[in-house]
Amino acid sequence: MKKNITINLCGRLFQIDEDAYELLQQYINSLRSSFGKQEGGDEIVDDIETRIAELFDELRLQGIEAITIEHVKEIITRIGKPEELTGEDGEKQQEGNGTNWEEQARSAGQKIYENVRARTAGKKLYRNPKDKMLAGVLSGIAVYTNTDPVIWRFLMILFTFCYGVGIFIYLVLALVIPEARTPEQLLQMEGKDITPQNLADVVVEGEKQHVQRPGFMRLLFIILMKMVIAFVVIISIVVCIALSLGFFGVLIATVSAMVLPLNSTLPFSLGAMGLEGAWVSNPKLLIIFVIALFLVLLLPIYAIIHMVLSLTGKIRPMGVIQRIVNIVLWVIAVCIAVPLGITIANYHYDYYQERYQIDSTTTYQGVKMDENDADFLRRGSWNLVKAKNCDHYTYYAMDSQGYNNARFLDVFNDRCEEIFQAERKEKVEPGIYQLTCYARAEGPGTFIYAMGKEKHLQTIPVNNNPEDEMGWKPITIDSIVVAGDSIAYGMSSDAVFTGETCRAKWFSAMDFVLTRTADLPNTKK
Repeated sequence: MKKNITINLCGRLFQIDEDAYELLQQYINSLRSSFGKQEGGDEIVDDIETRIAELFDELRLQGIEAITIEHVKEIITRIGKPEELTGEDGEKQQEGNGTNWEEQARSAGQKIYENVRARTAGKKLYRNPKDKMLAGVLSGIAVYTNTDPVIWRFLMILFTFCYGVGIFIYLVLALVIPEARTPEQLLQMEGKDITPQNLADVVVEGEKQHVQRPGFMRLLFIILMKMVIAFVVIISIVVCIALSLGFFGVLIATVSAMVLPLNSTLPFSLGAMGLEGAWVSNPKLLIIFVIALFLVLLLPIYAIIHMVLSLTGKIRPMGVIQRIVNIVLWVIAVCIAVPLGITIANYHYDYYQERYQIDSTTTYQGVKMDENDADFLRRGSWNLVKAKNCDHYTYYAMDSQGYNNARFLDVFNDRCEEIFQAERKEKVEPGIYQLTCYARAEGPGTFIYAMGKEKHLQTIPVNNNPEDEMGWKPITIDSIVVAGDSIAYGMSSDAVFTGETCRAKWFSAMDFVLTRTADLPNTKK
């Protein structure tokens, strides 16, 4: 039932329902806005209000006790809209107000608002069960806005092609907007009064199941929608079959794991599936993971089967609460299964490493190190002069040219106790040479060196700029005199060799390039 209120219009009292009063007030406000700038505009609006009161009196004489929104709409149609009463041409208004864009925009926005408010006055938004393709969302919006549902359906198709946004919007609206199931809700959807006569008309209309012959555009859209529905149904069935196979696979694996011994090599045992470490370390976590995995698979299977059956009319579609609960449970199950799966994989790795004692270390020039470190040093012909208290000897990251995953010399010790010297020797002709490279260090006491006729030391700059994450600095040693047939170069933190104590937790070097710059000077007298 709608609430009636009493209004005073031109000294006369009338009973009018709330929706009709809002529409009437909006109409009078529009009149005052349209005539407000004209001379004598207030008198014109007063005359129109008097005319409205006279028409209300006529309705009361006809036995109508309360004015409804339909009566107000009819009176507005008889009197005319504000733009019709002013008699102003749209082009003249644009010329007259061409310089006031803000006012024009406000006026256009007001007109749009009034148009939308007039179309939706007295209505409630429901999903329309009488003209639905899927859930009746777009048909319900069309009834609410008094527009053609074909427009909304084409818009939804366009949004669907935009990375599937339309499907997401439709699903959200289908969950949020309730369906008009009862005759009362159908009348509220259409903005009609809930009277015995209207209720009877709704029931009779439902029994007759009146079918209108669709137009060409509507028929075309129906065909397109049926093709889309068929495609969605086929994809859903394929996904349902895949999920069902996954579910039965998990079920068989669960039963087999409960029956077979822990360290069995048979298929679907805990050992064969790599779950032995998780079971030994934290069995409760594994049980929770299996339950969450069952929910991740079962909930979509149930939703797809329910959707297909509801499309065939064998069962009723899910209610809003049921859909929300189904989605929330599935999201919770995914949020539980994914991190637990990562944890179980870590358990498996640690257990496998510990059980089979996998050792990836090797020995290079009498020093035990990782195979990757040894491989790099061997390929680069690096000779380890000293290597003590070093946690590693190479590392890979972004190099001096900005390339990722480049491996280079890198030494680390958290207590700055590393004693390291790596040297490379090259056969060269006598002459004067230049050594260039890129290096970096966390603290002082590390050097790049070259040894020809004399020893040359160049300090590795300390990276004091926290914004420079890589910290590579170019190093150049010039005027290296080589009188023999070879030159040695490398990097060192050995205080005995450099004369300075290392106070760096780590230091690195890469891209060593040796260049001959000149011949030896003529020593003949």
